[in-house]
Amino acid sequence: MKQTIILFTALLLSTASYAQFQVSASGGYAIGSAGMKLGETLTFEGTENSYGSYGEGLNAQLRGTYFFNDSFGVDLSLGYLHGSDQTVTKVTLPYTEVDAIARARAFGAAASIVYKFNSNVYGRIGALVKLGGKTEAVVHQQADFTQAEADAIGVPFGSYSETNYVEDYHGQFPLGFVAALGYEYPIDTNFSVFAEAEYYGISLKRKDSEITAFNTNVVLPDGTVAVEGLYTLNNLPEGTNRTTTYVDELPAGNTDTSKQLAVKVPYSSFGINFGVIYKFKKAPDTTTR
Repeated sequence: MKQTIILFTALLLSTASYAQFQVSASGGYAIGSAGMKLGETLTFEGTENSYGSYGEGLNAQLRGTYFFNDSFGVDLSLGYLHGSDQTVTKVTLPYTEVDAIARARAFGAAASIVYKFNSNVYGRIGALVKLGGKTEAVVHQQADFTQAEADAIGVPFGSYSETNYVEDYHGQFPLGFVAALGYEYPIDTNFSVFAEAEYYGISLKRKDSEITAFNTNVVLPDGTVAVEGLYTLNNLPEGTNRTTTYVDELPAGNTDTSKQLAVKVPYSSFGINFGVIYKFKKAPDTTTR
């Protein structure tokens, strides 16, 4: 035990003689990698799958890095993803139009090991977790009334319903993989700029969802709104659930539409980041000369 303490103390003293801490801020854009099917586009001519990843979009990161020596260090980062719109459902038919997209709004963190190949080139590899956020679905739907439906509401034939709603999806706590390769260019003893290629490998298992906004209007053939708020968040159409829970199993003959089988959605991406680094003064060398 005594030898272990002596060895640990010697290691701390050896690293303290170098001890370099730096912080950085960066921003970039990522494209989806290993895209999975996210939705479909339906027209009179047929159906087409749409593929992608919710990890695509703009991101910003704050990072703190501690180097033990000239080569090795540890890194902790916090980030925000402002995801791009992904097509979930796109329907263009004579009497029905649907435009449903979904996008990520997520906060995450990563812990990594950093290795400097030389004074300019570095790499890092580590674990990635999602801290919070949501996948936001934004839906617009227009459906023409049949003659019987128009008569029942008291509007002329050619009128239609126009529905807009937002549904937020939340996931279970995920664990992923992050890796990056970058180039740092020093400006002076404290400041540097850098560019890096970064890969995220992560997917998210859905836990629940909630409709946060809902409105249906009845619109006349000339575009005039005849009935505003036919359905609202507090008066949803029959069969529409405000909240949904995602589970791994459903019993045979299940009739509870508020429960659905869970699915995994992709957040993996490959991106390019640009940023600035500020290096604090190194710890003084305490070795005797």
